[in-house]
Amino acid sequence: MQLQRIHHVAYRCHDARETVEFYQRALNMRFVLAIAEDEVPSTGQPDPYMHVFLDAGMGNVLAFFELPGAAPMGRDSNTPDWVQHIAFELASVEDLHAAKAHLLDLGLEVLGPTDHCIFQSLYFFDPNGHRIELAANTHSPQDMARLAEVAPAMLEEWSRTKKAPRHAAWLHDRTRKEHSV
Repeated sequence: MQLQRIHHVAYRCHDARETVEFYQRALNMRFVLAIAEDEVPSTGQPDPYMHVFLDAGMGNVLAFFELPGAAPMGRDSNTPDWVQHIAFELASVEDLHAAKAHLLDLGLEVLGPTDHCIFQSLYFFDPNGHRIELAANTHSPQDMARLAEVAPAMLEEWSRTKKAPRHAAWLHDRTRKEHSV
């Protein structure tokens, strides 16, 4: 099997129109497709839905389902809000700052930028409570090669100890040093 790319990522929404309009306004996504059915094609269950698709750039598609007959949306109360999110890449840190200004102008609460050593991020929530991340890469090819090299050992150590491995501490240490200058 050779995967080509992610065809689409789908989330649930409270209101399809509100969701489409939000992503058009906040992230300049183009609304590309709507599918509506009275029953679920894969299961045959009667469950009317609206399925909307938005162009997230470079062939990436973000989709939402509005399910008016289902119980109200909720979140897994055992999972912190920051864990489940979708991240979109911007071209530069400058674009990240411009995006923050745009989102603030729309009246959204925005966290960041947060420096993750290999990229910087902003965080905000859509009208459905889904956390959105905007990220701009700041890494070098050498940093990424070094991180890829230690990834298997980090995973192995984590699997045994459930404690954060220190294999990539050099990256955080370097970033702290750069910020203290």
